[in-house]
Formats: sequence, structure tokens, C-alpha cells
Amino acid sequence: MTDEQKKEYVFMNCICGKCPSWVECGEKGGFCLVGKSACIKEQKGCICPDCPVTAKMGLKWGYYCLKGSAKSLMEAEAAG
Repeated sequence: MTDEQKKEYVFMNCICGKCPSWVECGEKGGFCLVGKSACIKEQKGCICPDCPVTAKMGLKWGYYCLKGSAKSLMEAEAAG
């Protein structure tokens, strides 16, 4: 899957807007790809584990809206 195909898949299947932590401010979601939200500041529950993107992409974290993209979390974990 190319980077463009991944991006398209993420935004087509993203469920961020249904999350209890979601704050409506014009963002599209897809925080596992794009990184932290500029609007979401509080953990009010996380549905990342239930997202089809999580299963398809083999993601293992949550609260991407507050913690950053899967890529940045993977890099931080690898760095120790």
C-alpha cells in the first residue's frame, strides 16, 4: 500500500468523530496518521482499539489525538 493509499484508507475508515474525547473544531481525525489534535486536550475515553484502521495497519497504541501519530510513537518506543 502506497503512502497515498494509506492516507485515503485512514480517512475513509476513521472513527475519531465518534470518540468521547472528540472535540468538533474542523479537524478530519485520522490522528494515528496525522498526529496530535490541535483541539483535543482531555482524555474522555478512547475508541482507537475498535477502529478498523487499527486492525488493518497493525497499530497498538491509542489516544493518537493526544500522544501523536503511530509513526512518532513507534519511533519513540524504538528510541527507548
